Amino acid sequence: MHLVSDKTLENALKETSELVDDTLKDLLPELDRGSVGEKRLAEAMHYSVLSAGKRLRPFLVVKSADLFGVSRSSSLQTAAAIELIHAYSLIHDDLPALDDDDMRRGKPSCHKQFDEATAILAGDALLTLAFEVVSHPSTHESNSVRAELCRSIAEACGIRGMIGGQMTDIISEDRKLHIEEITRLQRMKTGALFAISCEAGAILGKAAPPMRKALRAYAYDVGLSFQITDDLLDAESGDSELWSTERQNKSIDKGTYVSALGADKAKRQAEILSAQAQEHLKTFGKQADLLNELARFVVERKK
Repeated sequence: MHLVSDKTLENALKETSELVDDTLKDLLPELDRGSVGEKRLAEAMHYSVLSAGKRLRPFLVVKSADLFGVSRSSSLQTAAAIELIHAYSLIHDDLPALDDDDMRRGKPSCHKQFDEATAILAGDALLTLAFEVVSHPSTHESNSVRAELCRSIAEACGIRGMIGGQMTDIISEDRKLHIEEITRLQRMKTGALFAISCEAGAILGKAAPPMRKALRAYAYDVGLSFQITDDLLDAESGDSELWSTERQNKSIDKGTYVSALGADKAKRQAEILSAQAQEHLKTFGKQADLLNELARFVVERKK
């Protein structure tokens, strides 16, 4: 397997993460404004969004947008909106009714730091804020581009995307899924948000349909290989120090490639998906070098 031999990707991830964090700080509600309830909600939103993380989805937005010469302010606002949605999904996933996780990224989950009601409302507020950001004229001057972004992001988050995948994941606790069902589950739960992250850059750049399709296919494969590697790390870890969630997966036997295929075959599948993802980028040439490195990174990482 090709190993990332320099720090080009690491530096690019760090730079993008810092830029996205600055944008998020500007977009999140002020902590000292409004009623007691508004201040508490704002505090929970800041707590959940401004935490450690690689910001992979925002990175995909920014780097895919760069392929089409999109302004950095436009791509950063869109990237921040995607990260708001990701943060909302993590808050809700951690709730007792779903995954019941007490820790997230090295600190108490939102519902443990505050309470369940505040966590639910903070997640709702982050999702709503994301669409407020995407629909704002400062994100893109074109009404049609903003409308297309809103529609595509909503589809990625809805019943045929992230939320539908989460529902299937819950059902998988009670019955064994076939490999085809696992693939669909992971493409919905994880892959959909990865896919729209890449496609968002193409939408902002008014790219031709074939280019949008190529980026979407790339992102689906990267998202699936990312999830398989996450499951492998969960299964192999002797402690709870995992990059994505700070905990071992309590449901290793749920709908995962690891449970269905075993660790060795699952690892091979992740490598195949990584290589397949890079094939989708050939049309972009060297402009897509960082995206190619990311496809390799997600299966080579150790945390």
